[in-house]
Amino acid sequence: MKLGVTIPNIELSLDPAPLRDFVQAAEDLGYDYLMNYDHVVGADLSVRPDWKPFFGNPPIYTIDDPFREPLVMYGFIAAITQKIGFTTGVVILPQRQTALLAKQAAEIDILSGGRLRLGVGVGWNDVEFQAMGMNFRDRGARSAEQIVVMRKLWTESSVTFEGKWHNLEGVGIRPLPIQRPIPVWIGGTANPVLKRIAKLGDGWYVPSYLNEGEILEHTGRLFDYAREEGRSPDSIGLEGIIRMWGREAAECAESLEMWQRVGASHVTFNTESDAYKDRLPGAQMDIREGRQDFASMDDRIEALRQFMDAAASYVD
Repeated sequence: MKLGVTIPNIELSLDPAPLRDFVQAAEDLGYDYLMNYDHVVGADLSVRPDWKPFFGNPPIYTIDDPFREPLVMYGFIAAITQKIGFTTGVVILPQRQTALLAKQAAEIDILSGGRLRLGVGVGWNDVEFQAMGMNFRDRGARSAEQIVVMRKLWTESSVTFEGKWHNLEGVGIRPLPIQRPIPVWIGGTANPVLKRIAKLGDGWYVPSYLNEGEILEHTGRLFDYAREEGRSPDSIGLEGIIRMWGREAAECAESLEMWQRVGASHVTFNTESDAYKDRLPGAQMDIREGRQDFASMDDRIEALRQFMDAAASYVD
């Protein structure tokens, strides 16, 4: 089981020094990878007071949440780290141009020496799609074709492809990435998403709001779909997440036992605050009252250290 840590994206200052300190500490402590989120624009709820896009609930972030751009950030991080991996959890694939994202991912892979896992999802924020000039309604099926096209661009010197949404005639990106292809992991829980993972994905990001029984039920269906596609379930990784949400870091490590039982290959430790917990749909994990804040980045780094020390009891 590999252990990662979430970059506290919306809780970063504009000063790059604390980000540098955080990621270098994570690498020094032995974490295997960094996780970073993606949102390009937020919505102004004073303009959209009745907007409830997130499973019929208000949005889990707004125009006031300062998301940093993950791929640009990883270009910076690639220059100040040596071995820790990078993953996106998730880039909202269908709101981005396919060839451009393939090019950007290839560049990060090159700059980092082959350390990128590209996590993708279809998103829920129609406002972002509108702002970026992309169709919100066909995003699921279109994302599947995007993955096919990106893999071709990462592995073939000249690509000719004609699909429903893409028409490429004798084109290619240079330079190609180090990993050919870059691993693509997919987030989501709907049946079409699980089928997409079974056919195209290298791994599944397990949503944090699923309990153990639900995870096992979903993975059972995912693995059945994989067998139907002629794939071994062992070829599909599972990534879980552990949020602090008012707990001590060492206590959080106890959750690794559950992730071992469900067969997770990766688990991400998230030190972000629990401000969104009441807005997550159907949350059934143990949620504590109170907000987990840190007075400084040093306090957050100390939580990374405590979690890693406690995790030694669960991870080889």
